[in-house]
Amino acid sequence: MLSPSRPSASSSSSAASTIWSRVSVGCSRLARRGRVHTDSGGFFPSAWAAFAIRFLLGAGFVPPRVLEQCASHVVRCASQLEHCTRRPSVNAAVPPPHPRRWQILGVLCLSLLAVTVDNTILNVAIPSLLKDLHATMSDVQWTIDAYSLVFAGLLLTAGGLGDRFGRRRAMLAGFALFGGGSLLGAFAAHPGELIAMRAVMGLGGAFLMPGTLSIMAQVFGPDERARAFAIWGATSMIGVAGGPALGGVLLEHFWWGSVFLVNVPVTVAAVIGLLVLVPESRGPRRRPDVPGSVLSTIGMAALVWAIISAPDHGWTGARTLAGLALGIAALAAFAAWQRRNPEPMLDLALLRRRAFSGSAAVIAILGFVLAGTLFALTQTLQLVLGYGPLKAGLALLPCAVAAAVGNGLGAALGARLGGRPALVTGLLVIAAGFGALALEGPGDGFAPIITGLVVIGFGMGLGSPPAYDLLMAAVPAEEAGVGSAVNDAGQELGNALGVAVLGSVISAVYARALPDGAPAAAKHSLGEALALGDPALAHQARDAFVHAVSIGSLAGCGATLAAALFAAVVLRGVPRPAAASTGAEKVAEPA
Repeated sequence: MLSPSRPSASSSSSAASTIWSRVSVGCSRLARRGRVHTDSGGFFPSAWAAFAIRFLLGAGFVPPRVLEQCASHVVRCASQLEHCTRRPSVNAAVPPPHPRRWQILGVLCLSLLAVTVDNTILNVAIPSLLKDLHATMSDVQWTIDAYSLVFAGLLLTAGGLGDRFGRRRAMLAGFALFGGGSLLGAFAAHPGELIAMRAVMGLGGAFLMPGTLSIMAQVFGPDERARAFAIWGATSMIGVAGGPALGGVLLEHFWWGSVFLVNVPVTVAAVIGLLVLVPESRGPRRRPDVPGSVLSTIGMAALVWAIISAPDHGWTGARTLAGLALGIAALAAFAAWQRRNPEPMLDLALLRRRAFSGSAAVIAILGFVLAGTLFALTQTLQLVLGYGPLKAGLALLPCAVAAAVGNGLGAALGARLGGRPALVTGLLVIAAGFGALALEGPGDGFAPIITGLVVIGFGMGLGSPPAYDLLMAAVPAEEAGVGSAVNDAGQELGNALGVAVLGSVISAVYARALPDGAPAAAKHSLGEALALGDPALAHQARDAFVHAVSIGSLAGCGATLAAALFAAVVLRGVPRPAAASTGAEKVAEPA
């Protein structure tokens, strides 16, 4: 019986040398680098791998034919490994900025203003809705929440569709829905119609918001992007803080429908600007991810609904826990499907990039503190200080002015020092503003409120531009829409959490601060306590509410300090956005 012959040491050594020279073609570049970094922070120790391959090939225990096959395979793998693990070139294919980028920014800011104003303008119209439409408080709550539920639920889907079919096209569709819903909602005859139109407006807003940020990332170069984001952020703050003032002015002269009708001329102007100035941009054509769209919509809507409902039903109530469980389960299924889908709506690798996930988390926290602050201070101004809707709205404007000033400085600091130092500085300034609000006591009047508002607004302005710049620089150009949508969805969750969490803290502290013998209705809310008509009880209730807002401000201060620590740790070592940018897609001139 013949046994297989073992190759001689000399022939094996010769084969090993030949094969090693072929393998080294694919591995030498890796070996010269020593380590090839990956997005997860790991490395491929190519020098060690080269030594191991040389040892195994030179041992002489494997037939040369097998070694030849291994060599071909190793060469292919080495080439693929180098391609997959190398960081993108920071200067790869960066097209020049669009020649009309600043005019385009004006159109995008007008679009953003329409959405952000609508988020707050309705609050001052609540008394008129209760009276003219014979609505209940439940009707009013659904009128407000219908927008948020649809908006948050469809953001990821809308952003993904914009990437696939065109971001300008998505914004035009969004304005058709937003403007149409506003027009019909202004003339609603009963609460059900108004709730339905608010849902339509939320659907339109979901298509509008991702487009504003993603198109900006396409038309501006890395050097100017921070300035553009600063203007964009200032516009957002002006819309949020100016919404109540605009609503107060309109309600002084017109009926409640005017707060919806004001959106129509803005919609017309923005649509004209989109058609004339804004170029179309899109990612690679892929099939729509229907299962992903359904799961993300269910997950986000359920989470927002549970958070909104928590103050009324309790954080441990069955409805709240069921909503949270459904939302988490749907989003977990969404993540599992995205990993399996060859053409996912959201590349989960994006969430593993610290620049993106860290910035998105901080932006969500900024939304948390801003929404919670405006919620608490609006009630303080109207129910404690006795301001009317117009005066209360005007009292919030210094926050927007301070934010606009801070935005310019934040962009400059980000360009000079990097995004992380500017962002952490902004968060620390916000924490100081909450500290000023926490010093408010009964009878102090407007002074501590205006101080806290100005400092918080300035800190928001400092932190927002570097946060958005870091976030969008980490997003591949072809995924700009869905990347922006992830940020918008997180911010919407932050807004809902800010009102729910800080509202729950304030409500709990307020109820405990009232005398034991106070009526149950008085402990439910300050508004109900004032409606009882007891002067002594009204005085006690106002003092209790001021104390509750002070404690809530301490909670906001703690949350902001935690966010500053989080940003300092998570964003450590993240390169500056201009250096990290991988370029933007080419955009076509509008037809």
